[in-house]
Amino acid sequence: MTPSLDRTGLGRRGPRVRTWTRALSSAASRALPSTVALAPALGLLAFACQAPEAYRAEADDAAYAIVAQRRSELGFAERAFSIEPATTSLRARVLAGETTTVGPLALTECLAIAAENSREFQDQRESLYLAALDLTLERWRFDTQFGAGLAGLLSGTGDEAETASFDASAGLTRVLGSGARIVTDLGLDLTRSLVTQDGFDLTSNLSLAVTQPLLAGAGERIVKEPLTQAERNVVYAVRDYERFRRRFAVDVAGRFYRLLQQADTVKNEENNFANLQLLRERNEALSEAGRLSDIQVDQARQDELRSRNRLIDARQSLQSARDDFKVFLGLPISVELELDGEELVSLGASDPGELEYDEAAVRALALEERLDFRNSLDRRDDAERKVAVAADALRANLDLVASAALASDQGRPANFDFDETQWSLGFDFELPAERVQERNAYRESLISLEQRKRDVDELGDTIQADVRAAFGDTRTNLEAWRIQKNAVALAERRVESTRLNLDAGRAATRDLLEAQEALLEAQNAATQALIDFQLAKLALWRDLEIVRVETQGIQVDAALEQRLAKAQP
Repeated sequence: MTPSLDRTGLGRRGPRVRTWTRALSSAASRALPSTVALAPALGLLAFACQAPEAYRAEADDAAYAIVAQRRSELGFAERAFSIEPATTSLRARVLAGETTTVGPLALTECLAIAAENSREFQDQRESLYLAALDLTLERWRFDTQFGAGLAGLLSGTGDEAETASFDASAGLTRVLGSGARIVTDLGLDLTRSLVTQDGFDLTSNLSLAVTQPLLAGAGERIVKEPLTQAERNVVYAVRDYERFRRRFAVDVAGRFYRLLQQADTVKNEENNFANLQLLRERNEALSEAGRLSDIQVDQARQDELRSRNRLIDARQSLQSARDDFKVFLGLPISVELELDGEELVSLGASDPGELEYDEAAVRALALEERLDFRNSLDRRDDAERKVAVAADALRANLDLVASAALASDQGRPANFDFDETQWSLGFDFELPAERVQERNAYRESLISLEQRKRDVDELGDTIQADVRAAFGDTRTNLEAWRIQKNAVALAERRVESTRLNLDAGRAATRDLLEAQEALLEAQNAATQALIDFQLAKLALWRDLEIVRVETQGIQVDAALEQRLAKAQP
């Protein structure tokens, strides 16, 4: 091999260097065949000047293609995937001052904003991208690898330059599934003596080397284990990403509905405060007319003050919750955010029916559909393969080694005489005398396998426990909501009846105050029960892995839900 250039020597400018430069110039026409022979090397030099942006584009194309293929193969909805942040995102528009108010927003719009602006969502996209990028590297390792290089050297003694040389080489490397490693190399050597002023000497060489493991490291299952693991890691990342999208959507819905609940609480407090103001004004007028005692006036005033204090607290809590929601969505807190209250009305008007599912069928469906449980099962299989790989490493190393090399005649770089091929054939054997590292790795792989088995059992039990709890919470919250709806109707009738009796003189102010307090509590409790039921149902669908995130919002897989409906207890 030609040594590297001495950059310090190249920096000196002696007379011999100038002589060599003139010699190169005068010999240009005589060296035309040599220049033609080096044309491919010059082309490689131009190729090496590829811009970083081009490499980035290549990486993106390869990674995005893998993600799209894996998502399609796993049956997930095909949609554009990119880790590039949207330049026209809502956050960008707010920061640019293009808008200061957003809303009223429905749940589907909040889901879209969260997916576009959420920092956590971006982290998940990048994790999936990086898994696909790692796979491109492992695929490259088992693909034909091309390498090329150029080297120039000026050498001499003291301040005299004696020899100038230029080398160009190109080679191919390939690892086969059997473990064989094939290396080919083609080189061009251009040398000129600056002392004798002879012409350029051009030679070329061609070589081939093959190494085939026969014991440790042989066989496709062992050799391609890194590639197999990288392929499976992408599958895990795709599942994790899809499960995150579903869980994230449910999380957005939970925050959205809780915010609607707090807004409804503020509205109820405002209505209650307005009614107490009217009652206090009525009592003050009656007291001035001598028809009502000061005690009942003070009772109305006291309840009005308590209501005003609760209203102030409720408004502050609502504002804090809105700011938290903005941060969660990835929006600046300076933006004014308004939610569509009709979503709450629609929830209250819908009839959820009955949830008469068979609990055993519910738990079985969860184990069948949960993406994280599938990953856990597959990682157990990964651990089993790792045991086989670690056991293989305990064997002796025996490699079959073969090589062949050719050199051209001087000045005739393309003229090879195959009868002059230099070849070698042999073996390289290493006894397994010291295998402490391999022994420990094998034992660790066995322990890791047992850990993965326990992980599967634990996750399976946890999933079934969570599903049972979510199923019970859903039915309990449904019944609580129905009870609270009746409680609101009863409290409204009580307020109306008490008000009529108060006007007729058959009831005291305290009776109406208590009735209105009961109505306020019933209204807030009914809204909370409605939201609790909705979130418990979403949690059940999420834990069953039948939630689907579509452009129209959160949907439920109709086929899987139908399976549950058919499995009646």
